Amino acid sequence: MKVVCTGRRVSLKPSFVEKAEKRLGKLDKFFPDETQAQVTVTVEKGRQTVEITVRDAGITVRAEKTADQMEAALEDAADLLTRRLVKNRKRLSTQMTRAAEWPADEEPEPEETFEVIREKRFAVKPCSTDEAILQMNLLGHSFYLYRSMENDQIQVVYRRADGGYGVLIPLN
Repeated sequence: MKVVCTGRRVSLKPSFVEKAEKRLGKLDKFFPDETQAQVTVTVEKGRQTVEITVRDAGITVRAEKTADQMEAALEDAADLLTRRLVKNRKRLSTQMTRAAEWPADEEPEPEETFEVIREKRFAVKPCSTDEAILQMNLLGHSFYLYRSMENDQIQVVYRRADGGYGVLIPLN
């Protein structure tokens, strides 16, 4: 696995980069060799956030943790990433080439079923992103599905944890 480390508002020490490569190297049992992992460290007000994103063959797995020390945040994020992979191993097995090689020493978690509680149908009206954000706020939702007037694509606007807004745009 290729590991790329980036620091935002911080210079990463070679020892941290080496530790990240070693820790994420343990995930090689889940992914093929050409898989890329992006590790981003952000420092804000004494808190250090580590975000790990692994992309391979249409699968994206992401984990983010914040701690006082970036090494602790790295360990927590890597553990979370591993738990997500193990929890969904059966669903991923058809998409991942090395899924049959799950470690024998890890306790398998019970298989979780996806249960759709509610299905809702509604007309998707054309509007701008600003109008979609306004409508989302008026409804009190954390996301809103709409058809963009600019490119006539279905898009989703959502409220981010930091208070800002994001837009999901399909690649087509």
